[in-house]
Amino acid sequence: MIRELVGNTPIILNVAAGVVMNQHNEVLLNLRTDSHNWSLPGGFLEYGETYRQACLREMKEDSGLDVEIVKLLKTFDKGTATYPNGDVAQTITELFLVKPIGGHLLTEKTDETLALQYFSLANLPPLFNQQTIDILTWLRKSY
Repeated sequence: MIRELVGNTPIILNVAAGVVMNQHNEVLLNLRTDSHNWSLPGGFLEYGETYRQACLREMKEDSGLDVEIVKLLKTFDKGTATYPNGDVAQTITELFLVKPIGGHLLTEKTDETLALQYFSLANLPPLFNQQTIDILTWLRKSY
């Protein structure tokens, strides 16, 4: 709805993302349908939603997992994302450490996720944008 009003004008958007680590200390990433690059499961807050609520909802939508938030890790507010359709946004991302408590990893493509895979923080695939790179670089240094 916002884009219908402002077109491709740069805007600020709030994002919640979750970090799921497996027993091999690998991070779960999703292959995005829009850019065909990898990112953490997560997405934009809906009106009236908290970052925590958005994280839980987006984790389910993007990965199929029901998760519990362990803790807030960090806020990332630097950088912009340019989407394949030309939209530009500064994204303010609250990053949470989460643990799966139910559900199962998606095995079929969805509107937003082509695939899911765990990756070593030392050997990452092509990532969505600079903020995703910054987040995973920070994560590698912190864990």
